Amino acid sequence: MVNHYFQRVHSLTPTKFWINNPTREEADLALAEGALGCTCNPSYCGKMLLDRPEESDYVSRVLDEVLKDADTATAAEEELQRRLVANIAEKFIPLYRQHPREHGYVSIQGDPVNEDDPQVIIREARKNRAVGENICCKIPTTEAGLEAMETLVAEDIPINATEVFAIQQALDLCELYEKISEKTGKHPKFYISHITGIYDAYLAETAAREHIDISPDILYQAGLSIARKLYKIYVDRGYPVTFIGGGARGTQHFTEMVGGDVVVTINWKGTADKLLEENPAVMERLLNPVPDYVIEELLEKLPDYRRGYEEGAIHAHEYEEFGPVVMFRDMFVKDWKRVLVEADKRLKAK
Repeated sequence: MVNHYFQRVHSLTPTKFWINNPTREEADLALAEGALGCTCNPSYCGKMLLDRPEESDYVSRVLDEVLKDADTATAAEEELQRRLVANIAEKFIPLYRQHPREHGYVSIQGDPVNEDDPQVIIREARKNRAVGENICCKIPTTEAGLEAMETLVAEDIPINATEVFAIQQALDLCELYEKISEKTGKHPKFYISHITGIYDAYLAETAAREHIDISPDILYQAGLSIARKLYKIYVDRGYPVTFIGGGARGTQHFTEMVGGDVVVTINWKGTADKLLEENPAVMERLLNPVPDYVIEELLEKLPDYRRGYEEGAIHAHEYEEFGPVVMFRDMFVKDWKRVLVEADKRLKAK
């Protein structure tokens, strides 16, 4: 009899559990609980080197090895990330080989400081893809990222399109994928990551900063209400993409997605381990309707919710400066630069 939470989710629903930014031990634990994939983001090296004591010595040794051949701190961090993710990807290889082009993917994203240049995104994606057969290239959904993805889809490179907060971003991705696939005959695995939890955090910060009178119970439903709408669009229009719910900031960002044919990616510490401990009932919630009064109040009081919720409310040239995108990217840049500082210090000491 299946007793553990994620195993029950897997046996009862089409919802899939992925692990985010794991240590090596957490990757093993997640696989044992039925994880079908893994995401890493540009914060990964910083977190492993500077915030996770159990990994810091190992990562420090890898960095020193990388620095023997690296000329710049940026080149060192890019290579460090590839080597760290390669070790995680190796753990998921057996799963990938059992279900090729379906399960066992591990995603890796490039330098967040220079992601406004499509040629840089393409160059890094090609190098990242070479890390392993189950590598999925994580690309920002900005104007530059959309341009880069045209090339990468045509090269049959699996993609995890990230930094998606607005319905229109996702629709642009779906249309791009269908256009390039029809033109080239290439149909790589294509994930679209809606960063639900970060959107909630952004809107809550906006409401507090601007003294907007809105119920916490209404705010609680903001990101998930967009996720629910987006999933229905995918199903109704038959887009050949896979929905990822990302950026979890609470267990609800997993439990409220259960029931859909979706991937939900969560951290082990603080989310996955908590769900295992609490072992809640498996209930299909993603298709639950959102009350009209919730949507109406969010649309009325939060302009950046309207931009995310309504089709056509934002355009590609605005994506890079969209508030929640900036908030999310700034997190990456902060952690990326922490490693650049350390790498530069060690380069100068050589």
